[in-house]
Amino acid sequence: MHSETIALHAGFDMDPATHAVAVPIYQTVAYGFDNAEHGAALFNLEVEGHRYSRISNPTNTVLERRVAALEGGVEAVSVSTGQTALYYAVSNVLGPGQNLISVPQLYGTTHSLFAHFLPNTGVQVRFAESDHPSDIEKLIDRDTRAVFCESVGNPAGNIADIAGLAAVAHRHGIPLVVDNTVATPILLRPIDHGADIVIHSLTKFMGGHGTTLGGIIVDGGKFPWAEHGERFPMFSQPDPSYHGLVYTDHFGPAAYAARCRSVYLRTTGAALSPFNAFLLLQGIETVAIRIDRHVENARRVAEFLRDDSRVEWINYAGFEDNPYHPLVRKYLGGRACSLMTFGVKGGFSGGVRFYDALKLIKRVVNLGDSKSLACHPASTTHRQMPPDVQLKAGVTPATIRLSIGIEHADDIIADIDHALAAAAAAFDLVDKDHIRHPSIEGRQ
Repeated sequence: MHSETIALHAGFDMDPATHAVAVPIYQTVAYGFDNAEHGAALFNLEVEGHRYSRISNPTNTVLERRVAALEGGVEAVSVSTGQTALYYAVSNVLGPGQNLISVPQLYGTTHSLFAHFLPNTGVQVRFAESDHPSDIEKLIDRDTRAVFCESVGNPAGNIADIAGLAAVAHRHGIPLVVDNTVATPILLRPIDHGADIVIHSLTKFMGGHGTTLGGIIVDGGKFPWAEHGERFPMFSQPDPSYHGLVYTDHFGPAAYAARCRSVYLRTTGAALSPFNAFLLLQGIETVAIRIDRHVENARRVAEFLRDDSRVEWINYAGFEDNPYHPLVRKYLGGRACSLMTFGVKGGFSGGVRFYDALKLIKRVVNLGDSKSLACHPASTTHRQMPPDVQLKAGVTPATIRLSIGIEHADDIIADIDHALAAAAAAFDLVDKDHIRHPSIEGRQ
């Protein structure tokens, strides 16, 4: 089936008890056993079924099967947030004394997890100089356990060469983990290009309405864990925390997802509520239609910004002169995502004035909403990072990140035009009067 059809039908036909065609919300903590033997079979994973909603829930299962089908994976594990999905995904293959190699263009909180949190657990994260596969490969050693990238960087807007990164990772016997939040499987399916694990913040484009937190981890089912048993013994040797279960023997291609559920979700408990799963399913039903409108609107906004003299620069991979445009054609079918960044003339102060003058576009740190959203990363999502690290992540003092929504494009552009006028007027006044705040001057 095509993605538009999968988004509506995968993982659910009708409720077996009532024949309801909408996915029910199974708002329950636990599930009854027929008898002791049935309970034992469930705990031994000998039969399908649910035991406790921290581990699995029927509503969540539909969500997992639907996203796995959209991404071309074999299994998925839903969790409470996208950040949890990231943490579980990399922790499932890492241990003390081992390392992860990452591209430098990252969402701010992802950088914080990698640079500050994981090192406290004994795991090292090495940031490459660029997202080029050759720069990634330079950092791989015998203790490396995974390569990580965002398919479309947030907010940098770079496009990862997924096939190239996968080739490098597989040459060294390690998996490629891809955060596909910005692209969504409507524009790009990383598993088709060699990725092994895909994660999402479902909070963003997949949910699409800015109402619901959620994350998911998709197992591509192709990485040969047993063949690399020396690096990844946790998959092919008995798990003492789960009565000696061997994941590769019991679950085959879905061994990674099964261990993620049994070890991390079961024992640390960042479960997605079934009500949130239900809401996310509603968003996914229309994700393909929304992405079409997001992409169309973004193109019009980018063209307006490119032609406006009040704009210093624009980073939009849909333009042919953008260095990532060939990868847009290779991986995204020529359709650039609706995330873009640009710089208002006036540096940090110009960016802040533009940001403060917006009326229709919401000033939030979220992205992927049906509404158009704006963020000034240097003062919000990336402010905890040193200036040189911000630059590697694609953030300058003036950077404005736009997540273009599905409103009428003319109305979006009118709001941007109004805010640019306000920023230009204020900047001209400051120049004329030679008045600059020291903190602003220092950031320009």
